[in-house]
Amino acid sequence: MQINRVTVIGAGIMGHGIAEVVSMAGFPVVLEDAFPEALKKAEGSLKASLERMKKSGKISDAAYSEIIGRISFSSNMAEAVRDADLVIEAVPEIPDLKVSVIKDITANCRADAIVASNTSNIRISTLAGHAQSPERVLGLHFFNPPVIMKLVEVIKSDRTAQDVFDATYEFSKKIGKTPIKVLKDSPGFVVNRINAPESLLFCLLLDRNMAKPEEIDAFAKSQGLPMGPYELMDYVGIDTVVHSLEYYADTLDKEYGKCTYFNRFMKSGKLGLKSGSGFYVWENGHAKIPEAKPANVLDLMDILSVEINEAVKIIEEGVAQPADIEIGVKLGMNRPFGPISVAEGLTNAEIKKKLTTLSQKFDTKIFYPAKSIESGKLREVISGKAKTPEAPKAAETHAAEHTEQSGEPVRLERNEKTRVAHLILNNTKNNLINSEVLASLEKHLKNLWNDHEINVIIVRGEGNNLSAGAQLTQFFSGPMDFSENSRVGERVFRLLSEIPKITIAEMKGFTLGGGFELSIWCDIRVATPETTIGFPETTLGLVPGWGGSQRLSKLLGMSRAAYLILTGERFDGKYAHEIGLVSRIFDKEKLAEETDRLGEELAWKIAPVSAAMAKKLIYKGSEMGADDGLEMESVAMGLLYGTDDLKEGISAFLQKRKPEYKGR
Repeated sequence: MQINRVTVIGAGIMGHGIAEVVSMAGFPVVLEDAFPEALKKAEGSLKASLERMKKSGKISDAAYSEIIGRISFSSNMAEAVRDADLVIEAVPEIPDLKVSVIKDITANCRADAIVASNTSNIRISTLAGHAQSPERVLGLHFFNPPVIMKLVEVIKSDRTAQDVFDATYEFSKKIGKTPIKVLKDSPGFVVNRINAPESLLFCLLLDRNMAKPEEIDAFAKSQGLPMGPYELMDYVGIDTVVHSLEYYADTLDKEYGKCTYFNRFMKSGKLGLKSGSGFYVWENGHAKIPEAKPANVLDLMDILSVEINEAVKIIEEGVAQPADIEIGVKLGMNRPFGPISVAEGLTNAEIKKKLTTLSQKFDTKIFYPAKSIESGKLREVISGKAKTPEAPKAAETHAAEHTEQSGEPVRLERNEKTRVAHLILNNTKNNLINSEVLASLEKHLKNLWNDHEINVIIVRGEGNNLSAGAQLTQFFSGPMDFSENSRVGERVFRLLSEIPKITIAEMKGFTLGGGFELSIWCDIRVATPETTIGFPETTLGLVPGWGGSQRLSKLLGMSRAAYLILTGERFDGKYAHEIGLVSRIFDKEKLAEETDRLGEELAWKIAPVSAAMAKKLIYKGSEMGADDGLEMESVAMGLLYGTDDLKEGISAFLQKRKPEYKGR
């Protein structure tokens, strides 16, 4: 089933944004709206958006013209959908309006066309029930603004055909989005469903006069969030929040109707940004928030526990699998972590206790622990191993699918011809290092350990940087959790010096903090004159925690290491070469080429058994007395005497040819 021609119904903010995304991916698209003035406004917005991209260098003049050329505008529904392979409904979130539009689409489109609703909350089964071919209807929920937000929820109704679901999922990837699978139709789907109990919690706090909006928003910002919950509700629209809670009260749990504070604002016309005032007065697109001390009526664990609880319910109901929930919340809410990774760092008992307390405090069963948490099976359900009655096969296959889709944060590329392997960091623009990066790096190093076809490993970063350091926004439940992350990083990085291969760090762009530590655990370091290097940890209230405080002094001496760590001073590759930290300096434009050339040269020139033994002597010898080190050296000489590599090395020398080492 191929999707080549697309029609978007509704030229509002979401509609014209979706049309722009589709056209940028190379697909012709028709944007339809019953109101010509809406189309005219949409065309202006589209061109303004593309002009900004052109000005910033993201697209060329030619690309701009091609994208505009692929978009056509129409006020005739029948003509707009006649030849479409996929029709996306993007009209306002009003159930009756969406039902009417779905009816019109299916009455005029081809019998084999796919019809998708961009609804953010309404069950797809409700809409599909009014279509002529309900099996060809599904949800395709883009996030606002569609041009920027990567997430798309692909939602299966009770009657959606599997080939329709699969084709739409693949199409979402073709237009540059990261789709997640909503396997069972549920109000709010994944991201908004997880937001639902939070909205209720923040309403009940005001209903009970426990704190003022600005106090809770101050608390949220003190936890590192860019925007507090009430400022965000003002931005989205208080009426939108009220309508969502009303819908959840009708379809999920009547206790969502307990919220009354928000309703009073909506009835008085205070809708937030769109009306000029809500919880706050808005001027020039910004909220005027009164100064306030952070509220002490809740803590971060209250919010996180509510999110985890709802995520578990979603898994139990077969709505989505853990990996998709994690990705959905991270991308849909612009967060560095989702509820699954947070839950992995907590115990079932502490989450259960927190939820039980919240449920009693606010007298609502919505906050009461989900069945799996109540029975102590949190770990099983968030691992994806629990077989829910609704979707047992999905639980078994989904993890592998998701890994293939999203890719690993460290990519392994091995070349038997050159005998060189590359470990390429590929996590965020700056290749930040988190627990997933460490796990991926450890896995690849262990797989390469006894790989006799590989003699040299080059560690480099995707893009312009090796790594700007640790991903400091990663969630940790407490000091012990943070300490364990340090221990794991130390252990993984140390493998680079212990593995019986030559390891080379390609230091480029930002090589800071954890990225610097990764480099100094390698055997050889190369850089460009412009590489920015340093340990900024002490300027952040930290210390180098992945071996840097111990390793740097062994490489540079205690005095110089103390200066670089205690000052947090950054220095360039040229200085690093002068002090002996970096072995080779290459031009920025030729760094990868020259590093690969060095790696290949060493892979063929140096006997693998000699390299492995020399590493042990150098690194272990630095940790022991001279007599013990010399004794270890003499033992190593004896061990090497009987190796095939030694015989080959001497033969090649006498015959004046290049050696053919086998690592034996």
